Amino acid sequence: MKPAPFEYEAPDSLPAALDLLARHGGEAKLLAGGQSLIPVMNFRLAQPALLVDLNRLSDLAYVRRSAAGGLAIGAMTRQRRLERDPLVAELAPLLHEAVPFIAHPQIRNRGTLGGSLAHADPAAELPAVAVALGARLRLARAGSERWVDARDFFAGLFSTALEPDEILIEVELPPPPPRTGWAFLETARRHGDYAQAGVAARVSLDGEGRCREAGLTYLSLGGAPISAREAAGSLAGVVLSPAAFAAAAAAAQGEIHPVDDVHASAAFKRHLARVLTVRALALASARAAGQEGAR
Repeated sequence: MKPAPFEYEAPDSLPAALDLLARHGGEAKLLAGGQSLIPVMNFRLAQPALLVDLNRLSDLAYVRRSAAGGLAIGAMTRQRRLERDPLVAELAPLLHEAVPFIAHPQIRNRGTLGGSLAHADPAAELPAVAVALGARLRLARAGSERWVDARDFFAGLFSTALEPDEILIEVELPPPPPRTGWAFLETARRHGDYAQAGVAARVSLDGEGRCREAGLTYLSLGGAPISAREAAGSLAGVVLSPAAFAAAAAAAQGEIHPVDDVHASAAFKRHLARVLTVRALALASARAAGQEGAR
């Protein structure tokens, strides 16, 4: 199929792009990597009057250490760079571990961080990782900017806090706490297919080796990334063990909301969530403890 007719603009600066959105608002769509938007347009599920191509905004493609010691990543940064950049591996190993699960190299060569977050596919890896890492997102419109926490950015199925005249321009990740381990696991029919279920886990240990803080964020188990706060909170102050992991996995069942789809039944997704949670917590805990071979 072919898309409906549309006008096309390729601004060479962020102010020019914001001016186009200010004038055209909801009639415009932003083109970043195009790996999600173009198929949707070809099926005529989206019929923008104006396509604003952001690919000339090279100033929005960067990975650098933030003033707080974490990461600042431009929204037009390609996913392939996130996969290969040593600074990402150092300061955001959970992100580094998750990116290879995204589709295939050809897709990651074009897909961008900002495009994936703005598309807000509940089966996508990057939205879940942004929530898991406590990311902040910088949104710009003509004449102003604002920051939104990732947990407040995703409003539901393919829905975000972005206004029609706003562009996501940067993602900021805080520095990793000391003695923190991570794990990202997902299951799909074939590598590169949409995830049937996935989980991003983080575990921080105190000086006595007990769990100081934990996080569990799920993808493909609801209309948006799901933070299982009660399940993760049950691990605080606990000596981590297989029994503790199993209890947290069971508690998370009450916080996820899977539905039947072409990839798996809701019941099977619940089973996958339980198994992946136990495995992810065990791996994250081993890494937090600095056990040899955990990385």
